[in-house]
Amino acid sequence: MEIDIPLFEGLSLKIGHTLPGRKEYPTANLQKGFILMDQGQELAEEAVGFGVPVLKRGFQTIFPGEVALTWLREGSTWEVTARFKLNLIEKISRGENRSVGNKPFYAVKDFLAEVIRRLPMFRSFLTGISSMLRRMFNWKTTYAEAGESNEVKVIYRMEGETGKVSVEIDASGLPTDITEVVLMNEQGAHAFDRYMDTSGISLQGEEIGCWDEVNAEEAWFESNTRQVAFRLYQANGGRLFRGRELIGTRLAWAGFGYSFPPSIQRLRYEMRIERLA
Repeated sequence: MEIDIPLFEGLSLKIGHTLPGRKEYPTANLQKGFILMDQGQELAEEAVGFGVPVLKRGFQTIFPGEVALTWLREGSTWEVTARFKLNLIEKISRGENRSVGNKPFYAVKDFLAEVIRRLPMFRSFLTGISSMLRRMFNWKTTYAEAGESNEVKVIYRMEGETGKVSVEIDASGLPTDITEVVLMNEQGAHAFDRYMDTSGISLQGEEIGCWDEVNAEEAWFESNTRQVAFRLYQANGGRLFRGRELIGTRLAWAGFGYSFPPSIQRLRYEMRIERLA
């Protein structure tokens, strides 16, 4: 199933199993959320889209591989319910999809990925080392079955004429060893290369960083080439983070993540899609 929600001035949002996309990116194998389209062209690149849940077990991240969709429409207002099946973890392969490493290898990899996100002073050095090792050993990112599956329900309510979107996640019933839930909201890094918020911060390109907390009440990413922006607001119970990464054909995302402990179970937030004047 594919759902295409028209907005305004040539913009639309799509979600489904057969979305167009850049197949050279490893995340093409993940189940994505809502992809922003402009005049029929998708703007997601490597990004997973709007309203996508991921789970954390310590440093390990579990991604969605499937989704079941239902929807209702009343005029230009839509309500879409998505039941994501979270069953994939990131792996490293070296030719012919041969998996590299063992549990200690991935424990170190996941730990260093967390260091890159949490400690800005180490980002450039560790990212450079990672890229060098990938070239040297021809390592590629893939996604494989995690050996388990958890369902997370997300409800989206969208007003096509205004671009207003509300998102509510139900993360109840998760295993007790899940330490964090993150709801991702991201599109492509080539298009969205400027970050701004209501505290007065304005960042361009690499200045944005890959995972820094947002303290302002409102924050948004802009695309000057497409003259479009997506704006998010703080949510009760969650911490809002911003990020942008652009590395060859491996990473090309820009956007936000709401992080919250699974004990909260439910989180609701609002966002808005806008045409720039």
